[in-house]
Amino acid sequence: MQIDNIDAYNKLLGIETFHPLVTVCNLKDVPHPEALEGEITYHYGVYALFLKNTRSCLLTYGHRPYDYSDGTVTSFAPGQIVHVQPIPNMDHDVLCLLFHPDLIRGTFLGQHIHEYHFFDYASNEALHTSERERQTYIDCIAKIQQEVERPIDKFSRRLICQNIQLLLDYCLRFYDRQFITREDDNHDVIVRFEKELNDYFSNSSFVAAGIPTVKYFAEKCFLSPNYFGDLVKKETGKTPQEYIQAKVIDLAKELLMDTKLSVAQVADRLGFEYSQHFNRYFKRSVGLTPTEYRKQQAV
Repeated sequence: MQIDNIDAYNKLLGIETFHPLVTVCNLKDVPHPEALEGEITYHYGVYALFLKNTRSCLLTYGHRPYDYSDGTVTSFAPGQIVHVQPIPNMDHDVLCLLFHPDLIRGTFLGQHIHEYHFFDYASNEALHTSERERQTYIDCIAKIQQEVERPIDKFSRRLICQNIQLLLDYCLRFYDRQFITREDDNHDVIVRFEKELNDYFSNSSFVAAGIPTVKYFAEKCFLSPNYFGDLVKKETGKTPQEYIQAKVIDLAKELLMDTKLSVAQVADRLGFEYSQHFNRYFKRSVGLTPTEYRKQQAV
């Protein structure tokens, strides 16, 4: 099912379109619940957030299943694909907010939407809310719905976007709490990351593969890149990129101590295709070029 616009989605469920770029509904109240029956793969062309009040379906995102339980918020961005498998004889008590990218284009929210990393989290990294958090979420949705269902005027877009931003900011706060309450699980991820980082550079094959990406280590830890990056930053104060760069620089310094190797050979052993790239990479971190660093250490 391709969800490219709000009106088509509303017509599918049999609900009225009050605003062409945003909709709010509870799936348990839609006139056409049969539209939700059976396994469906959704191709999102809009932003979507779903608060699940009861367990009624299984999601698969990125080939991985997730038990979508009560009090859980999942969020999707344009371009994402999600497979939904309903659980028989269960109601669809799901509070939905969908908004088109055109709604926020040119607004403050549109300029900062990339800061809400959870839109790119995998579904198994969903937000699990407490009862108080869930009520806060519902209150925000009610304000959005109130604006959506009133006649459109010159203030509508601004107020809807501001209320959506408020909701997203609360989600950021709730995720921050979730990272803290999952401290043991997060520690295991950090340990695995450090092990994978050391293993990568202890294997000579990295010379051909080059500098690893954050995505590479996120997959090793079975997480999405954005969730992995936020988790590492929250737990250590450093981004994964900073971890990787520090490892590369440490290795570079060791190799530069071997005066039999030219700077170009050091760059090659570290997986840099061009020595100029290595020179810039090294200087950004150390403040000296590899040659200047080598001379400094020789004094």
